[in-house]
Amino acid sequence: MFYTRIQVLCDPAFSEILMAEIAEAGFETFMETEKGFEAYVEGEKFEAAIVESIKEKYKHVSPLIFLQDKIQKQNWNKEWEKNVEPIFVDDKCLVRAEFHKIERKYPYEIIITPKMSFGTGHHQTTYLMLKNQMMLDHEGKLVMDAGCGTAILSIMASKLGAKQVESFDIDEWSVTNGEENVLVNKCGNIRIRQGKIADLKFDQKSDLILANINRNILLQEMKGYAAELNSGGHLLLSGFYEKDIDALKEEAAKSNLFETSRDSREAWACLLLRKE
Repeated sequence: MFYTRIQVLCDPAFSEILMAEIAEAGFETFMETEKGFEAYVEGEKFEAAIVESIKEKYKHVSPLIFLQDKIQKQNWNKEWEKNVEPIFVDDKCLVRAEFHKIERKYPYEIIITPKMSFGTGHHQTTYLMLKNQMMLDHEGKLVMDAGCGTAILSIMASKLGAKQVESFDIDEWSVTNGEENVLVNKCGNIRIRQGKIADLKFDQKSDLILANINRNILLQEMKGYAAELNSGGHLLLSGFYEKDIDALKEEAAKSNLFETSRDSREAWACLLLRKE
């Protein structure tokens, strides 16, 4: 059996957005490299037109090179394990794979095996979300994780004392992978479902909503977040650049969501909003 491989050479900081886009074309497995990332799909089960539209959409990004070929099936997790490193967030949180052996103890330790999902702590936006989560009161709170990926933010919310965490993602594999990571981290108060916020029903509104997605999705779903957030609750966002903050704030204000604080890391941004 062969796989179609696309090698994308780009600014590594831009990889996660492109991976999310390419996943929509049918690619299932991703592996980050020093110069970008590689995407894989079984046989030719992908939408070539979507790949071409992605090239056109991001052709202004420099450098950006797409290379496509066919290769024999491999053990993707084994390949991933050769390169992945543990992540340390503000000397308070350790994100590691099960095979990492770290003797030092940290206040918070999260075990993540991403497989084909997004969110390992290696990307700037995930780092920013974890860092800012640790500054927020989660104790006894109802938390929502929109676009949960590996469920890394859901797990952090649970470890920070959340009463219940409602998580969801449009990708079936992310739901499966997220549930595996939740089990490994022994977080029994997290529920993960497949779908979008507009398609799901929630028993209660949330005190805190976490959304690390991308600018366009955040803008589209801002009203949905506001509708599911308690008055006085907080919305923590990332997945966008500093230059996108004003557009997000403008959209958020339409739903009575106003900035409380912001953070950034290598041009990527994180924004905390409060529902008035």
